Amino acid sequence: MDNNKTKIIVIGNGMVGHHFVESMLATGEACEITVLCAESRLAYDRVHLSEYFSGKTAEDLALTTGEQYTALGVKYVTNEKVIEINKKQKFVTASSGQSYIYDKLVLATGSYPFVPPIPGNDQEHCLVYRTIDDLEAINRSAKSAKVGVVIGGGLLGLEAANAIKQLGLETHVVEFAPQLMAVQLDEAGGQLLKDKIEALGVTVHTQKATQVIEQGDKCRYKLLFADGSILETDLVLFSAGIRPQDKLAKDFNLALGERGGIVINDNCQTSDDDIFAIGECALWQNRIFGLVAPGYTMARTVASQISGGSLTFTGADMSTKLKLMGVEVGSIGDAHVKTPGAKYYGYENQVTGVYKKLVVNEDQKKLLGAVLVGDTSDYDTLLQYALNDIDLPEFPEALILPQASGLEVAMTELPDSAMICSCHNVTKGDIVAAIDTGATELSQIKQCTKASSGCGGCAALLKTTVDKVLETRGVTVKQDICEHFAYSRKQLFHIIQVEKIRSFATLIAEHGKGHGCEICKPTVGSILASVWNDYILKQDHQPLQDTNDTYLANMQKDGTYSVVPRIAAGEITPDKLIVLGEVAKKYQLYTKITGGQRIDLFGARVEQLPLIWQELVNAGFETGHAYGKSLRTVKSCVGSTWCRYGVQDSIAKALDLENRYKGLRSPHKIKFAVSGCTRECAEAQSKDIGVIATENGWNLYVCGNGGMKPRHGDLFATDLDDKTLIKYIDCILMFYVRTAERLQRTSVWLEQLDGGLEYLKQVVIDDSLNLTHELENQMQDIVDSYQCEWKTTIENPSSLKRFRQFVNSDDIDSNIQFVSERSQIRPATDVEKQITTKLIPIVEV
Repeated sequence: MDNNKTKIIVIGNGMVGHHFVESMLATGEACEITVLCAESRLAYDRVHLSEYFSGKTAEDLALTTGEQYTALGVKYVTNEKVIEINKKQKFVTASSGQSYIYDKLVLATGSYPFVPPIPGNDQEHCLVYRTIDDLEAINRSAKSAKVGVVIGGGLLGLEAANAIKQLGLETHVVEFAPQLMAVQLDEAGGQLLKDKIEALGVTVHTQKATQVIEQGDKCRYKLLFADGSILETDLVLFSAGIRPQDKLAKDFNLALGERGGIVINDNCQTSDDDIFAIGECALWQNRIFGLVAPGYTMARTVASQISGGSLTFTGADMSTKLKLMGVEVGSIGDAHVKTPGAKYYGYENQVTGVYKKLVVNEDQKKLLGAVLVGDTSDYDTLLQYALNDIDLPEFPEALILPQASGLEVAMTELPDSAMICSCHNVTKGDIVAAIDTGATELSQIKQCTKASSGCGGCAALLKTTVDKVLETRGVTVKQDICEHFAYSRKQLFHIIQVEKIRSFATLIAEHGKGHGCEICKPTVGSILASVWNDYILKQDHQPLQDTNDTYLANMQKDGTYSVVPRIAAGEITPDKLIVLGEVAKKYQLYTKITGGQRIDLFGARVEQLPLIWQELVNAGFETGHAYGKSLRTVKSCVGSTWCRYGVQDSIAKALDLENRYKGLRSPHKIKFAVSGCTRECAEAQSKDIGVIATENGWNLYVCGNGGMKPRHGDLFATDLDDKTLIKYIDCILMFYVRTAERLQRTSVWLEQLDGGLEYLKQVVIDDSLNLTHELENQMQDIVDSYQCEWKTTIENPSSLKRFRQFVNSDDIDSNIQFVSERSQIRPATDVEKQITTKLIPIVEV
């Protein structure tokens, strides 16, 4: 041991404890760091913990490994719980009996979940949601459960609800307060969040005080509420808040707050100058900071103090932007209008499910806070106004109204102190400094500053900042798709079309360099398909496809594939229904009716795909293109054929549209819907192309999106006849295919299109570019050259070789066993080799 090195003991190896280790090593200070971790594993990403239930493993979430710590000279011990601190002699003792000497001690013990003192809260299936071990316990419990309840409607509670919903349980959230996320959201925002979450299939119970948990009548347990109501459940998950893990500090006489938490000063020192506390166990000016970014700032402060620096902790902004069960939520500053004299502007759109509130000071010059539910696209701009004391525009409400889309604070107006990445404390000045050193690529700036490598929420703001700074210096900001092509997707499209290039090899030889990559190859493959509509598994095109297109099927998380035949407009004959049922039974496939009115079959092995599709093609089915960036479905109500309110035949129109545009390859997937009247049962206004019947024809809506960032479609034209409707859709889609960026949805494309909706109307309706005839002809070429890719594949012996388990044999690997995971899937027959949903290799010993 080198006695000249500062001996540092770190108790706790969560995200904050690990960040301290990284920060300390970055100072270059001569030190010996020993990490004592009470958990069985080293630091992992708790921010994305819920992704464990969507396929991520503990290894995926890991922030470090034992090998990495060893390589860095960091000593570590897992399963090592510290039980004693000897402040006088400066050592700590663990439950193993081992003692460790320190010069400086860092407490990063974090927090523990609060479990309300409810009688019956200690039963076997009453769990908490905090660690990977907790998640594994939840997973085990859920296997024998049908209903799950989360007690707590805050951030973690809603994440926990999402977790058990992903496990297939009927899910309930119980909250004592009148609304969800009462700390971050106001009443209106909380109500909208509740409505959105219930629309996703989770039942929310507010203003419920649980009195006791006792044996249930239909489920394992029942919750008895103070108002006399009862809720039965098989699993109870407590997520009612956190408490600082301060017992060790309390036992050995470090100063604590009145309600807990280890008291620290601006240097993050405790009442003992050689002991520091960081993260959720630390209490600064009577505040506990429950976000990772403030903890990171504390970690950097301690590293600075130990190494002789002057960095101090002066508090942290607690604004948050996150996605809860797919619902975007943002909260900034004074969300509850508590500042004396404060006023607010509000915007609510019940149709699209968007609520926004802007809180300003008395003279409406400064932004004090904001609430955003359903759309957080304005979050970065509003946060910069709040954090940097920037004067608001003359009409502050313009910042949240929809027609103000694209209105943002200019990056040139931000001071160098403006925070871009709060996780790693990266300011605009740090970005400028990185550019000063010669970093002009976004990847270089990320590497230099670590910006956007934490929670990732600042990615869009970082790119905007970098682009604006480069532009002010006269640097042309490249829109190249990758290092192999100095062109945007739109430019490549024009090159391929004008020069009649039909292969990637020709394109890269004449206009690129190198061999291509995972970005440019699929992009070019999509463009070639959009222009020439060749068979995508042709020898020249196959290497360009991603995994899904390569096998003409969507790979699922267990390594099997889904089979999705086209069921145009949701219309299907009894005979075809029977065929799907017979195929599903024969190959033991899990079946699911989707929101797009199709029937998906899950669990097919690669070598089974041609066999399955042979049967489906023989029965008259075509590929549904669920694997491709192309038209997915045209949803339809029953229209005037059956519905007494219908004014047009929506089924016939949906069939016409789906059969016309099936197979069109585009920058991103496309969805249509046709409603037979304004009651809108097909939800056409949330689709890329939405058609709604009127007594005089069809109303056309464009560029809606029901995905991760919902957007209401814009009304493009009204009372169209059949011919004009098709003409407009042809031109809109082909103009999108020509001009959109890689992987850009129609909604984003329209928002970024110069002139927006009015410009698109000029191009299509007024033919301002003299282009509509060409666009119509190009679409007709696509329609005329349509082929079912699965029919082509099963007729091509060369293509079928791709679906074999072995390159040189049709044999099946007998060392693969399939284990049933869903009750719908029965034990497989010997003939089908135990076909179910999950592959487990059997290793011979």
